[in-house]
Amino acid sequence: MGRSRPVDGVSLTVPAGQDAPPDALADAVRRVARGERVVDPALAATTLASGPSPLTGRERDVLVAARDGATVADIAGRLFLSEGTVRSYLSAAIAKTGARNRMEALRAAEESGWL
Repeated sequence: MGRSRPVDGVSLTVPAGQDAPPDALADAVRRVARGERVVDPALAATTLASGPSPLTGRERDVLVAARDGATVADIAGRLFLSEGTVRSYLSAAIAKTGARNRMEALRAAEESGWL
């Protein structure tokens, strides 16, 4: 779907297969520097078309906590949950995203705009 790339310390997400024209990219960077939010229309349309997130708030929290490759124990400690509860949330998120593992679930949720 999209890929992030840093531009002057700002991470911009550009839809896959597309490159923003330099003047549009420069304008977006200036707007972000002024504190404005910039969203690519094609990326927004794709995200909206994917529908509402099937993930619960805690499933999202656990996936986000797993972003850096944290272990179940690490995630449990960060979120003040038992390890069994973390495993349950991860299993549910994996099933809901149709993934094979937590990193695939994280990627799918990010690409769908659910995180």
